[in-house]
Amino acid sequence: MQQKITLRLLPSEAENEPFILYQIARVLGRKPTSVSGYYLLKKSIDARGKMVRINLTVNAFIDEPFQQRPSQKFDFKEVTHSEKKVVIIGGGPAGIFAALQLLEKGIKPIIVERGKEVRARRRDLAVLNKEGIINPESNYCFGEGGAGTYSDGKLYTRSTKRGDINRILNLFVHFGAGENILYDTHPHIGTNKLPAIITEMRKRILDCGGEFHFQKKVIDFVIEKDEIKGVRTADGDILNGDSFILATGHSARDIFVLLDKKKIEITAKPFALGVRIEHPQELIDSIQYGKDNPQQPFLPPASYSLVEQVEGRGVFSFCMCPGGIIAPASTNENELVVNGWSPSKRNNPFANSGMVVQLEIEDVKNLFFKHKKNFDFSSPLLMMEFQREIEQKAFAIGGGKFVAPAQRMVDFTEDKFSSSLPKCSYLPGIESAYLKEVLPDFINHRLKTALRLFAKKMPAKNKQHGYFTNEAVLVATESRTSSPIRIPRDENLLHHPQIKNLFPCGEGAGYAGGIVSAAMDGERVALVIANS
Repeated sequence: MQQKITLRLLPSEAENEPFILYQIARVLGRKPTSVSGYYLLKKSIDARGKMVRINLTVNAFIDEPFQQRPSQKFDFKEVTHSEKKVVIIGGGPAGIFAALQLLEKGIKPIIVERGKEVRARRRDLAVLNKEGIINPESNYCFGEGGAGTYSDGKLYTRSTKRGDINRILNLFVHFGAGENILYDTHPHIGTNKLPAIITEMRKRILDCGGEFHFQKKVIDFVIEKDEIKGVRTADGDILNGDSFILATGHSARDIFVLLDKKKIEITAKPFALGVRIEHPQELIDSIQYGKDNPQQPFLPPASYSLVEQVEGRGVFSFCMCPGGIIAPASTNENELVVNGWSPSKRNNPFANSGMVVQLEIEDVKNLFFKHKKNFDFSSPLLMMEFQREIEQKAFAIGGGKFVAPAQRMVDFTEDKFSSSLPKCSYLPGIESAYLKEVLPDFINHRLKTALRLFAKKMPAKNKQHGYFTNEAVLVATESRTSSPIRIPRDENLLHHPQIKNLFPCGEGAGYAGGIVSAAMDGERVALVIANS
């Protein structure tokens, strides 16, 4: 028989397969020889007590031969001669998973991506990091796989009602991800492994007769009688299709401007703004696990999640990257954005996380644009323009070449200039600055208050520093937490209210917030198109 069992073990015990087999037998009151094997269903870390524990849920085989975890099957069809064609604008998670779903329905996907394929894109990232020169069409946001390719590869989402999370995870495994993402509570692939997985997805799309066009920037829609007939690219080509999925991500500002120019409805959307905070990973480990914990060699680099309400606005950690690196996520010259990522082993010496403040439309109207006498505050581009101005200010204060303004944590809360800065993983470099000159007062004030409150949640232990320390550095600016625009769509049919064959999708349209939720939204849109 097969039986589901939950075990609570020390980290060292959770790495010991014979011990786990023994514990399964003990819990069931069976002889150890009766247990032929097991596979993991769920794994989580409980660090709340003095002694860290690992919770394992396993599928155990009792008195029958052990079988490997069953793998999910996918039926990708040949679509070279498909009568129906769907043009997908954007080759990020939403676009790629929409394409894979269309293949299973026998419909031809045509992906149009403004950036380059993974290998060529990597060279542009090297130039950005080493020389401070950006390619506006090939960077950490634009290119094969979108922002997800060179992100941390986190696959955790709370969007459980948006689609089948297990299907998304199994698709990643099908294309080369490790099986651990199927049972880890907070699954993670790693930036070093994601590019190869994305490449395998592209190959499958091409092998089945789909199309993937790189360096094809969409600059216009060909519209007739409230329907899109095709998209025009910067090199003059027109790509035609029956339906069009708009999956361009949260940083494709030119698409937002194009939609507004063509009177296709969009609306301003709140987002969150702040900084990226970096600590030594060893410090975060000591806070979360305790200094000199004998189990630490069996534990992964520690993470954290923090949230507070300050004067009616949430302040929270975002995209925490244990053993990670801060990266320049800008898409234009003279605009500075930072993000974080981690390799699969999370073995870099620093831990970084976004620390951002919830930003509402009224905040921008009331406090930021007072000096803009001629600005149309009803414009759907309001939040995008605010975002752009903050990024431009950060670039200028950093001094150019994507050097980022930075300040030690305690110095920031006390309005002190940091005469020196700690080592930092951000390759273009950091420069001491007053971050209050970058962030608006209402963001600056709430961040200061929240950081002092977080000091109580992650205090110093055993004479070690706590979370609130000048060993930590704040790097500006974390401003692309989500899209500053929402593109409306029908609640059930998912098309734009004005354009019946245009399907806004993923993060850029305001319907997702990460790799998995974007992938699920892409699949959902593809299914609606297939069933229409």
